[in-house]
Amino acid sequence: MALQRSGDEPGTTDDSSSQAPRDEEHHVAEQDEFDMVILGGGSGGYAAALRGAELGLSVALVEKDKLGGTCLHRGCIPTKALLHAAEVADSARESETYGVKATLEGIDVPAVTKYREGVVGRLYKGLQGLVKSRKVTYVEGMGRLVEPHVVEVEGRRLRGTNVVLATGSYPRTLPGLEVGGRILNSDGALALDHVPASVIVLGGGVIGVEFASVWRSFGAEVTIVEALPRLVAAEDEAISKAFERAYRKRGIAFKTGVRFSGATQDDDGVTVTLESGDELRAEYLMVAVGRGPVSEGLGYEEAGVSVERGFVPTDIRLRTGVEGVFAVGDIVPGLQLAHRGFAHGIFVAEEIAGLDPQPVIDVMVPRVTYSEPEIASVGLTEAQAVEKLGADKVSTYEYNLGGNGKSQILGTAGFIKLVREVDGPVIGVHAVGTRMGEQIGEGQLIVNWEAYPEDVAALIHAHPTQNEAMGEAHLALAGKPLHAHS
Repeated sequence: MALQRSGDEPGTTDDSSSQAPRDEEHHVAEQDEFDMVILGGGSGGYAAALRGAELGLSVALVEKDKLGGTCLHRGCIPTKALLHAAEVADSARESETYGVKATLEGIDVPAVTKYREGVVGRLYKGLQGLVKSRKVTYVEGMGRLVEPHVVEVEGRRLRGTNVVLATGSYPRTLPGLEVGGRILNSDGALALDHVPASVIVLGGGVIGVEFASVWRSFGAEVTIVEALPRLVAAEDEAISKAFERAYRKRGIAFKTGVRFSGATQDDDGVTVTLESGDELRAEYLMVAVGRGPVSEGLGYEEAGVSVERGFVPTDIRLRTGVEGVFAVGDIVPGLQLAHRGFAHGIFVAEEIAGLDPQPVIDVMVPRVTYSEPEIASVGLTEAQAVEKLGADKVSTYEYNLGGNGKSQILGTAGFIKLVREVDGPVIGVHAVGTRMGEQIGEGQLIVNWEAYPEDVAALIHAHPTQNEAMGEAHLALAGKPLHAHS
């Protein structure tokens, strides 16, 4: 593999001035030869591009929409900006609890949108600057894999010694449920120019409960419908139950273990029918039943790449069945998280450059639901640990945030739950409560570095912080509880 030296333009050499002039056709063909061609400019794609260029690879990055993909423009960043606006609304509404006399006059959705788009715009501009500064060849347009190592973009052919498929995902719906009008997906929910009076959210996973949280904070009546037995069902059961209690307290209604049957809409709203025969009525229905992989019509199978239900299976090193073709992010079966895709992109670039990086293991990836309250987790749930090791090899501990000074100041309930292998390391960290997402950084270090409770108990956690709760939980699991009952 020919690696391009840092600072060189793609397709040029340091002594090009001494060479005979080349005809334009030959020049273009040479410019379109790269060490790495990346199809998709979302979190996984642009991470691969930046890291690859940093390592001296010649890189072409193809994106049909905006650099940054769903996460930056329609997912992580805009939704978290909405959630922060919702937190501000709640703070104003509850201000007298803290002795501050403030009033919430209402939600100015166009102003919220302006704030949100300002955040996105600044990050987008910065990302564009990064890609340009790394001398990545950025190609705008719809790309398609026309040969195992060739991506074609509107007639332009980009040949890569290695190709990275990073085409991301889209919001799913259910068979027979057409999105449009008063039936929204996450993209449509972001485009609303007012706060609905009432919303039914179909799906109680991360996306559904986050939007439910925003709308409730903004003043809407919200009902979540979830076919599984509990909300956020991928989380530890104890966390899920605590989360449901918090949502009941907030006045967010939900029906679990019930299946959707159909929906009809008129000028005033949407009527949702459940298989039980029950009917629900609201101004809008939001469909939040997960995200599907973007792979159809992109030439993957024709080029020999295996596709299963739209996903591109890979081995642990993110290799497809075609030599030199990798896949990253949401199209790879597993967690659909922007930071997983970002880690995939870095991994693949380093793999191509011959650095032999450590693979990305899904269970070791931190996960956060940015609702109120937040959920944060990494590693195995109690049920997963028991299934893997046996009940007699697993111990757990829950540290209630009631014993944490900063959590009392914030007025939040919740707990941190640790899952440990008996006489072994901590293999799972799970938390629920206001701002608990900020604690998962230490949690992932504990799990990934296979720390014992005694190792963490010996560390000093600043007072007063919510981070102390992490230390206290490990103190208790190590057999020396302080701000907790033994």
